[in-house]
Amino acid sequence: MSAKLRIAIQKSGRLNDDSIRLLRECGIEINNGQQKLKAEAYNFPLEVFFLRDDDIPQYVEDGVADIGIVGENVLLEKGRKAKMIERLGFGKCRLSLAIPRNEKYKSVQDLNGKRIATSYPNLLKRYLKKQHITAEIHEISGSVEIAPGIGLADAICDLVSSGSTLLTNGLREVETVLQSEAVLVANHNLNNEQQRILERLIFRLHAVRKARHNKYILLNAPDKQLPEIISLIPGMKSPTILPLAQKGWSSVHSVIQEDEFWDIIERLKAAGAEGILVVPIEKMIL
Repeated sequence: MSAKLRIAIQKSGRLNDDSIRLLRECGIEINNGQQKLKAEAYNFPLEVFFLRDDDIPQYVEDGVADIGIVGENVLLEKGRKAKMIERLGFGKCRLSLAIPRNEKYKSVQDLNGKRIATSYPNLLKRYLKKQHITAEIHEISGSVEIAPGIGLADAICDLVSSGSTLLTNGLREVETVLQSEAVLVANHNLNNEQQRILERLIFRLHAVRKARHNKYILLNAPDKQLPEIISLIPGMKSPTILPLAQKGWSSVHSVIQEDEFWDIIERLKAAGAEGILVVPIEKMIL
């Protein structure tokens, strides 16, 4: 029987759709049928377990799953011995402290002696200890944001994405405890075959993630401006330059990073580039 790698992903919630999408972008097809708790990939040696987010670190530590996709906040809160392999770039959020909107706040020292409600007591304890703050922690499993309104706590420590939930409940962020995103974790004791399959998966992940952060660019340029234009878009090694039918002009093809995109486009236009086309990249293998 050929070896397979077992991956645990969130069965529902904010990381589920992005985890499935990432696997599909890696060319891995999974049929989850009627929301089964286990499924196999058609075209890759991968078996998928759909689990509660909070349980994934323990399943990976215990070797029930070989790898998992989980929020970094959950991994650190649970303190399980699962090795973090990759940050995956989605599910970004922050674990923040928040207080009632109308309360005065000067510094973290204002939390001394306060009651703080949270679903992340371990992360909060470590943060408060580092800040030399003594506070009373109330651990609750959900609806943390209502705690100040019902008199259970003076402040909360909870996950924040847009901040709209805090606003709705009359709260405002005052401190960031942790920046978090989805991460790929692995059991420490993978055998050689499992490690090889993991390396194949990571190779695909890198190709997909590099593609997300880069764009393929095509433009027309006057030959006399080519040195300047080439200096702006060096590409992976160097741009591809093809002569156009119109004498004195060339077509330039290259790759640019997403975070530099608009600045480079403006400079290319200023250097005389015309007919600029920008195309998404599906996979990028260096």
